[in-house]
Parts: sequence; structure tokens; C-alpha cells
Amino acid sequence: MIEIVLIVAIAENGVIGAAGAIPWRQKSDMQRFKAMTMGRPIVMGRKTFMSFPRRPLPGRTNIVVTRDEQFRAPGAIVTRAIPDALGIARGDALRRSAAEIAIVGGAEIYAATMPFADRLEITEVHTRPPGDTLFPAIDPEQWEEVARTRHASGPDDQAEFSYVTYRRKR
Repeated sequence: MIEIVLIVAIAENGVIGAAGAIPWRQKSDMQRFKAMTMGRPIVMGRKTFMSFPRRPLPGRTNIVVTRDEQFRAPGAIVTRAIPDALGIARGDALRRSAAEIAIVGGAEIYAATMPFADRLEITEVHTRPPGDTLFPAIDPEQWEEVARTRHASGPDDQAEFSYVTYRRKR
């Protein structure tokens, strides 16, 4: 079975973005993100794709969902609908023998894919920055926290953080 995993960093106030960017710097989380997505298909929205300093992210099949019919992304696969993106990702995961499809943002893509997700990999960033983009609420009737590890901030992190894993209740 190929799992659909939402990977996201969320501030204590639910913020995941501000003006098209992540409102904190967490090098530890970037390293974890790379480790969790390398060799897997990653699904994201256009704005998330455009926010990456390097596009496409190397070592991963980048699948971009957008309503913009003119949008092109050299090195990535562009699709117009979530079901199409998940179908492409599933085929890619099977070809790669990857056990997971990673959903990496933004808020609309998270909200649209959460009903299909098997697992949430959350980095709780222990700060409360202003922001204009929020992660959808995690419904305790649907999700069970199965792991939590708190970390002190490293030299290139702006805040302490916790890695939290949720599994869908069956």
C-alpha cells in the first residue's frame, strides 16, 4: 500500500505561511523535509513550487497542481486537479518502489488532500508569528497522535520545535 503523507511545519497559532513564504527559519526542519521526501513523488500547489529557491526539487518527482492553464514548470509535472496529481504520484511511487506520496503544500492542497491522507508528519514550531496562511484543523475524531519528540532549537533554527506524527483512525 502506498501511503499519502502530509508534511508540514505549523506554528503554535496554526500559521504555515506569510506573504508567500515560511515565516521562520528552521534548518533542522529543512533537513528532515529533504530526508522525508527524497526519492518520492511530491505533490504541491503552484505557489509552493514557485517559493522553492531551486525548482524542481532534485531527487523527487515534482507534481504541481494549478488552475492556471498557461503555467509551465520545466522538470515538473503540471496538472489541473488533485485526483490527477494523486494518480500520477501513485504511478510514480510504484515505478520508484516508494512507499509514500508526500503532500508538501500549500494550504489549499493540504485541505483538498487531507481526506485521502493516511498520515500527517507535523513539525510544530514553538513560535506564534503573524501570517496569512493556516493549516486546516486536525480533527481528533479522524486523527490519532502516535509520536511526539520535542527538540531544542539548533544553531540555524529560530525556535524550538516538536516532530509529531498522526495516523488516521480506522
